[in-house]
Amino acid sequence: MFRQMRRFKQQLSQEECEQILLAERRGVIAVHGEDGYPYGVPMDYLYEQGRIYFHGAKEGHKLDAIKADNRVSFTVVDQGVQVEGKQGPDVRSVIVFGRVTLMETTSEALEIACRLGEKYDPADFVADELVRTEKRLQMLELVVDHMTGKRVNES
Repeated sequence: MFRQMRRFKQQLSQEECEQILLAERRGVIAVHGEDGYPYGVPMDYLYEQGRIYFHGAKEGHKLDAIKADNRVSFTVVDQGVQVEGKQGPDVRSVIVFGRVTLMETTSEALEIACRLGEKYDPADFVADELVRTEKRLQMLELVVDHMTGKRVNES
């Protein structure tokens, strides 16, 4: 169903892909938007045990698109590292394909929202924000169907 990487020598292992998902802070989720246009949205995320979690509002373009077709891709690119003898940095990216579900607002979903928030902000701030925004909060869960990663040099 999913294509093999054409430039397989640049392909990252599953473990390297997971390390990038654990380490990086943002990625772009792409959904099937309106009128046939793709719709990509930069998102904060949390990667745990083969699943990727996002948060957002209970309404909007992204949610409408997911309700219409829950197949998405999610792309993360690291900051790159300079390699001696090369002009530009080596950059690694991961592309995930999967299906997103809208999570019910349960204690489990709120715990995940808390962990997601604590990836970016202090725990006390996150706790206060969750109390303030819980009724408007929509948690999303992306179950990974396929994941690939690639290393390229920017020069």
